[in-house]
Amino acid sequence: MQPSRHAAERRLVIVVGAVVFVDTMFYAAIAPLLPGLAHSLHLSKLSAGVMTAAYPLGTLAGALPGGVLAVRVGPKRTVYAGLALLAGSTLAFGFLDNPALLDLARFVEGLGGACSWAGGLAWIVAEAAPERRGGLIGGALGAAIAGALLGPVIGTIATAIGRGPAFSAVVLLSLVLMIEAGRLPAVRSESRQGVRDLGRSLRDRGVVTGMWLVTLPAIASGLLNVLGPLRLHGLGAAAAAIGATFLAGAAIEALLSPVLGRLSDRRGRLLPLRFGLGGAAVLLACFALPQSAALLAVLIVAIAATLAAFWAPAMAMLSDAAEAWGLDQALAAALMNLAWAGGQILGSGAGGAVAKAAGDALPTLGAAGLCAATLLALAPLARGRRHATAGGQGIPE
Repeated sequence: MQPSRHAAERRLVIVVGAVVFVDTMFYAAIAPLLPGLAHSLHLSKLSAGVMTAAYPLGTLAGALPGGVLAVRVGPKRTVYAGLALLAGSTLAFGFLDNPALLDLARFVEGLGGACSWAGGLAWIVAEAAPERRGGLIGGALGAAIAGALLGPVIGTIATAIGRGPAFSAVVLLSLVLMIEAGRLPAVRSESRQGVRDLGRSLRDRGVVTGMWLVTLPAIASGLLNVLGPLRLHGLGAAAAAIGATFLAGAAIEALLSPVLGRLSDRRGRLLPLRFGLGGAAVLLACFALPQSAALLAVLIVAIAATLAAFWAPAMAMLSDAAEAWGLDQALAAALMNLAWAGGQILGSGAGGAVAKAAGDALPTLGAAGLCAATLLALAPLARGRRHATAGGQGIPE
C-alpha cells in the first residue's frame, strides 16, 4: 500500500504544482514589464509598487474566503474557482492600458491565486503523511517557483510581441489543468470550521511563529520584485537582462525548495530556517551597495537563494502547528496566504513608498534587521528543542 500511496501523493503534487506554476508564472511576468509600463504609463516608484502589490492585495482579500471555501466545498472545487479567476484576469491584463484597470486585473489574479493555493495546499496536506509533509509542500513550491522562473521570460516576450498575445495562452492552460484536476479523487473535509476557529488558532505561539516565518521572506521578495527591476534598469540593464536575473534567482529557488523541504522533514524545520535568516540578513543589507548592473544581478540571485531556505520549512511548520492545535488544513492554507500576501504588500507597496522617500537602502536595511532579529529570537527555541530531543522527548519542530 505504501508505494501506491506515494504514487498518489506524487501525482497530486504534480497537478497542484502545475496549477501554482501557471499562477506564479503570470504573477512574476511583471518584473521585466515594469520599467516599460512605468515609462509608458508615467508610473512613479509608488505607483509601480501599487501595481506589483495589487496581486498580493487580492491574495490577502481572498485568503480567508478561499480557506473557508476549501472547507465547505472541498479543495478540488476551490482550485477550479482559482483557475477561472486567473484565466479571466490575466487575459484582461494582457489587453488593458489603463493603470487603474491593470491594478484591478492584478487584484483579481490575487483572488484566484488565494483559491488555488488554499485548495491546492489543503489537498496536499490532507493526502500527505506528516513525515513527508515538508518534502511534498516543497515539491509544489518548487513548481510554483519554476513558474516564477518562467514568468520573467513571458514578460520579456511580452515586451517584444505585446502583452495580449503573450498572455492569451492562460485560458487554454487553465482549461487543461481543470481537466487534469478533475481526474484526481476529491478530498472533502469533515470539519465545519470557519473564521472564528482560525482566529482562535492565532493564540497559539507555534501558529503565529509559522506565519511570521512565511511573512518575512515575502517582505524580502516583495522588495526585490519592485526595487530590483527598477534599480537594474537605472544601472543600464535592458529588459532581457532583468528577466535573466530573476530567471536565475527563481531557478535556484525552484531547485532548492524541495531539497530543503525534505531536509526539514529529517532534521527539523528550524535548521534550514536559521541558515536562511543569517544569509538574508547579510545580503539584504548590501542591496544598495553595487554600482554596476552585473554586481547587483549577482546579489539579487544570491538573495533569492537564501529565501529558498524559508518557504517549505516555514509552511510545513505552520501546517504542523495548525494540526497540533486542531485547525483544518484548508484554514491553515488560508493563514499561509494571509502571511505571504501581508509580507508582499509590506515589501512591494510600503517598501516602494519608503524607497521613493528615502532611497533603496532604508527598506532593504529594515528587512535585513528583521531577519537578524528573528534569528536571535529563534535561538532559545532551537536550544530548547535540542535539549528536549537529547532528553528523549523528541519534540518535533
